[in-house]
Amino acid sequence: MKFIVIILTTVFLLTSLSFKKNNIATTQQPSDSLQYANEKHFKNIRQLTFDGDNAEAYWSYDGKSLIFQRRNPKEGVMCDQIYVGKVPENKDEKFTYKLISTGKGRTTCSYFLPDGKHFIYASTHLGADTCPPNVDRAKYGNKYIWAVNDTYDIFMAEMNGKIVKQLTDVKGYDAEGTLSPDGKKMIFCSTRDGDLDLYIMDLKTQKVKRITNTLGYDGGAWFSPDGKKIVWRASRPKTDPEIKEYKELLKENLVAPTQMEVWVADVDGKNAKQITALGNANWAPNFTPDSKHIIFCSNHEYKKGFPFNMYLTDLNGNDIKKISRDKGFDAFPMFSPDGKKIVFSSTRNNGGTRDINLFVADWVE
Repeated sequence: MKFIVIILTTVFLLTSLSFKKNNIATTQQPSDSLQYANEKHFKNIRQLTFDGDNAEAYWSYDGKSLIFQRRNPKEGVMCDQIYVGKVPENKDEKFTYKLISTGKGRTTCSYFLPDGKHFIYASTHLGADTCPPNVDRAKYGNKYIWAVNDTYDIFMAEMNGKIVKQLTDVKGYDAEGTLSPDGKKMIFCSTRDGDLDLYIMDLKTQKVKRITNTLGYDGGAWFSPDGKKIVWRASRPKTDPEIKEYKELLKENLVAPTQMEVWVADVDGKNAKQITALGNANWAPNFTPDSKHIIFCSNHEYKKGFPFNMYLTDLNGNDIKKISRDKGFDAFPMFSPDGKKIVFSSTRNNGGTRDINLFVADWVE
């Protein structure tokens, strides 16, 4: 949910994506090799995209379409852009998709409105038509560093790409927006008050309320389907060196999102609690359709920070179950509104390249 949400590790590929205005159709069909041993929750898995970096795919409210961000160096511009495509209803139907963002700047974190006629997304295009510069990681000891560009703002657009409203217009990073079940409120991450915190906006009035205020990166938040809870990822620098590094990086519009845990709270931010304490990066969480469990991504099993897999837990962080078994990158899981399908991004079946593709599967309890 969000862009980047976090793409952490040296393989993190999702900080910039390219675009092409022509619709693109896949021609390949999935094989049994797409599914790994012990992935018992997946059935009829299908690969939707076949090149580039494709991530943060989110379902429309009617469960018929996906909106996602894409980068593909072979297609030209090296910046994240937003695409939309209809989910195939049978094995003979191809997954086709089209560009719906401006093609300018870098975009991220798109999400459908309930009417199916509009979407929200974050973009840097008001800052410049060109891509924001990449982070020089050598300057920071080659640590994974992510830019929280202060030219990001959140926009509402029609499905033809026409922007109809700018939702944020204050100085600083505004991105990682998702909507409440009724589509009336947006939760997003912002640096408007000096830290990376979560805010909720009433889309009708555009009135904003801050709901986190602890030092650290709070982002990638989701509402539960019943509208009662929120879940997000958070870093909590505690030692003096950690706090110093976090603050110094943030002054440069940067963050090192390599130590994060999953948090839940009431929808107003009250009764916040950390539900994972696994170490490394635990992120991209969202709820199961019954609002009783959370699916998230983590590299906590691996000292080197890779691979990433998907895990399922209850709202207290108990009974954690490993869902994916790839040796690469499996992340950004999201259930369809009816809970029958799941979409996620993965490096599986990429022919040894660095491509990240979208996959959809039937969900088996």
